[in-house]
Amino acid sequence: MFTGIIETLGKIVDLQKDQSNLHITVESAISNDLKIDQSVAHNGVCLTVVAVADGIHTVTAIDETLSKTSLGHLKIGEPVNLERCMQMNARLDGHIVQGHVDQTAICTELKTLDGSWEYTFEYDAATGNVTVEKGSICVNGISLTVVNSRANSFSVAIIPYTFEHTNLHNVKAGTAVNLEFDIIGKYVARLMNR
Repeated sequence: MFTGIIETLGKIVDLQKDQSNLHITVESAISNDLKIDQSVAHNGVCLTVVAVADGIHTVTAIDETLSKTSLGHLKIGEPVNLERCMQMNARLDGHIVQGHVDQTAICTELKTLDGSWEYTFEYDAATGNVTVEKGSICVNGISLTVVNSRANSFSVAIIPYTFEHTNLHNVKAGTAVNLEFDIIGKYVARLMNR
């Protein structure tokens, strides 16, 4: 389980295809502290560490993961949001995040405001996922609050700290991102559809 509070930015240093799998090697400030078999969220996707070496770690995304996330679009040198799994004795600063991406979305608009930014994302509502005004949403692993909720899109307002310390500063109109909808909202939606 994660909180959606990004711990650090990593940098993609290698991408290796292996049949339908993708081995992703990341350089980061936390890589040396990781252990093989540990779960780490990469842009909100929970992946298992398979190798650790001098300041780098490697995770593997299988075809199922690649088909439902934006990980297949990663490029060498690109920043990636990293969060280690939550410790049970820690504060839950964001919201409950599983690292199980529901679908991707496309950034349709970016507004630079006076000291903040507003991003609008569009997603396929046919999947049954919904957002609610002032509810939680996880975008590329970042716990954010919905400020405009519509049938197939939503907006989020970004403070300078989040803009500077996550890879949102690389997101522009046309960029694909990973979405994990609020777990409580997903259960309520499922119950309402019964």
